Amino acid sequence: MPTDETPPATGGAPTSESDAERDYRNDRWPASLALLACIALSLVLPTAVSVRPAWLPPMFELLLLIPLLLGRHRHPKEARWIRRLTLALITVISISNAISVALLCHHLLKAGQTPTLGRPLVYSAILIWSTNVIAFSLWYWEVDRGGPSVRATPGEQMPDFLFPQMGLDRRMRETMVEPDWRPRYLDYLYVSLTNAAAFSPTDAMPLRRRVKVLMGIQSVISMVTVVVVAARAVNILR
Repeated sequence: MPTDETPPATGGAPTSESDAERDYRNDRWPASLALLACIALSLVLPTAVSVRPAWLPPMFELLLLIPLLLGRHRHPKEARWIRRLTLALITVISISNAISVALLCHHLLKAGQTPTLGRPLVYSAILIWSTNVIAFSLWYWEVDRGGPSVRATPGEQMPDFLFPQMGLDRRMRETMVEPDWRPRYLDYLYVSLTNAAAFSPTDAMPLRRRVKVLMGIQSVISMVTVVVVAARAVNILR
């Protein structure tokens, strides 16, 4: 998975640390709520399509949630090891969700002769698809411009995404975009949602290879879940 080893960007005027702290406060609770939703989805996911032991994925998601609730995670002054641990936890969550997709395909094919299993499998596909959206929204939030701990600081990197607001000329930005606009967690959640639904970028365009890789992986997982798994499950219900 992508890491944060890219050197900092050299162009552009840096913003003050207070801007980064304000962005952190605005992002803290939306990201926390998304993680709570991810934990809830993991808890209701059927055991047959869950990584075993079934408590393992929710535990990793809870570990990722704790620093957010404590208030120091994604803060400009956070320790470097916190970011590395965060990326490792998101990697584990993404891998466990991909395994759930594989298990879902396996049980769905086995259920070909058992129509009664179709409905639970459809529900499982919805839960897995939703988890996929949340997990990759965290990826995008964590990797863009070096992560939320350095965005809007002198240490931020070059942008990984080209959002529509960034492509406007000065006059349009003054009339259509709030001053000093920067992407926040809900922007990345929307990017993840549209990429999972359309299997391609629709709102923000990927600029760097690492987010192209991430968006490609997300699209494949989403495509398998929606096109292959859900279509087969609906066929079983007939």
